[in-house]
Amino acid sequence: MVNVLLVHHSPSAATAQIAEAAESGLRMPELGDIDVTIRPALEASVADVLAADAYVLGTTANFGYISGALKHFFDTTYDAVREPTAGRPFSYWIHGGYDTTGAETAMKQITTGLGWKLTFDPLIFTGEVTEKHLERATELAATVAVSIP
Repeated sequence: MVNVLLVHHSPSAATAQIAEAAESGLRMPELGDIDVTIRPALEASVADVLAADAYVLGTTANFGYISGALKHFFDTTYDAVREPTAGRPFSYWIHGGYDTTGAETAMKQITTGLGWKLTFDPLIFTGEVTEKHLERATELAATVAVSIP
């Protein structure tokens, strides 16, 4: 059985909707037998990352950067997981109020350093969460799940 880890920081109702849409993509019956682990960014651990075969990440863009919670996740896991998880599939979403540029740059730099393989174009947007965004989050997560070799 494969395991997908969903790590997110979703402090508002709008961002929680995105996380729920991603979770629904991971739990689609047609994907088969997938073990889904969901962790708020402040609770995800090295063991969670090492146990997963793929990753779906989500964050708000705060002051143009990834959330402090997701940064904490990377700060506390990066060194221990970098080599053993290199090449694993992932994708992510970023939702901001005004600007996501710094958050986008950070996600690219950190995940490139980890050596993870982007398997679906990230969902990056500002403003109101729409049904189209939620559908894309579902598709993003499902694609990551089926990308596991």
